[in-house]
Amino acid sequence: MSRVAGQLAVPAVLGLVIGVVLAFQSGTSNSGLTQIPLGTYVIPTASDAAAALATAAPAAGMKSNTTCDIIVPANPLSAQGLATPYQLTGPNGMTPAQSGCKMSNGARLGAFVQATILDRATGALSVYEPLVITQGTRADTPGMKLNPPVIPADAVVTIDFGFNGTDLVQVGATPTTLADAHCVSGQAGSAFGQTSFCNGVSFFNAVRQAERKGLLKVPSPDTSNAIVPSGGDLGTGRSCPVISNFEVAGLDPGQSVTTTYLLNPLTGQTAQDNATYRDYVAGATLLHGNSADAVLDQYVDPILGCSPFEAPDLSKANVPAFSEALDEIAAGAYQPKTAALVPENDKAVMDGRESDPAKTDRYREELGQAPVSAATNKSSRPTMYCQNLVDIQTPFLAANQKLLVTGQSPVTATADNLLTFLANDLSASFTRLGCQQFHLTNPVTLKRNSAGVAIAATFDTAVQTAR
Repeated sequence: MSRVAGQLAVPAVLGLVIGVVLAFQSGTSNSGLTQIPLGTYVIPTASDAAAALATAAPAAGMKSNTTCDIIVPANPLSAQGLATPYQLTGPNGMTPAQSGCKMSNGARLGAFVQATILDRATGALSVYEPLVITQGTRADTPGMKLNPPVIPADAVVTIDFGFNGTDLVQVGATPTTLADAHCVSGQAGSAFGQTSFCNGVSFFNAVRQAERKGLLKVPSPDTSNAIVPSGGDLGTGRSCPVISNFEVAGLDPGQSVTTTYLLNPLTGQTAQDNATYRDYVAGATLLHGNSADAVLDQYVDPILGCSPFEAPDLSKANVPAFSEALDEIAAGAYQPKTAALVPENDKAVMDGRESDPAKTDRYREELGQAPVSAATNKSSRPTMYCQNLVDIQTPFLAANQKLLVTGQSPVTATADNLLTFLANDLSASFTRLGCQQFHLTNPVTLKRNSAGVAIAATFDTAVQTAR
């Protein structure tokens, strides 16, 4: 599934429904916002927020910058490290104001961090969402700090990063922070871009060991009678999709952190998105990253009558939540017969315009996916990935369009319902993955309104063969 593009600005109210994905106005900054001393709490009103946004003026060079640094705190895999805010700042010594790398500019240059935790002794999983703040600010919480989560002494933690710009560069708070936490952001001289990881290889090795011991039992995705079977022998019938199903696969797989944050529009400060801080930061805006997993977990699964794999979220009073790593665990445990793994023509794993199997393997292993091989190439080498995208996802959307058209669009500025959003996503994936170079034809025809929003879609379900 393509990364969700085009964000919206919607003020949150105290009764904001959990799961509604909103974001701050693209391109705005807090350079014109009301300045108050740190530690002083102000309840923003709708008029105050509107006035602040109206007077906000981007700094010179901010509009053109698409790269930011994120300062990773010391010992990020520990409880204290998880509760220490990450800091978003400009690249090459630029300040947040000079670069636009501020969480108040989150829809364009926001960074998002998500941790998934495994108790080696019991196989229990949990989630925690470390906070990202703009460098020079503090968390918008009582006491301006976070309480460390309680995690097992033998816990193994993986941390996933997401970014709404082009390149997010990890910077360690100490000279050894990144190495000690096994943080990976690409190959030498060739970064992943928007996505990076810490400790993914160790985490998924521990997950597989816990599964072999019988400590970790991943629930089945199950089936749903609401799903209309499609795709013939290639399809999965009425089985609920996991993130590696071609029925829901697409552009930039793996760039899927599901974290959300609260933004105080008057101060530019952020807070974790939970019930306590929603009551505290009245009038907050909800920020989110681009997430294929969130689209599957929050939008597609419910409309199909399916349930995502969830675990207690330690940053939300143990409310069940999903995460990128949980989705990958479910996909690994219930791998579809034709699996959509990160393909070598994904821009995150390419070296410029050239495929890079070693970089692809490095990216995949941080998600617990199998490396490039003759076996995985049967479904996920560039030609076959494109062919399967056309021959599996297209009939799935066509067969289930009556159901999907009743679903909410994740981004209403892109499409007016869930069907048109997914159709737009498939069309964009086809083009940006270069599927046309394999003698395939885009199977989607979209109708857009005057604002460019997709409002209707038709599908060509003829079987195609890549060559």
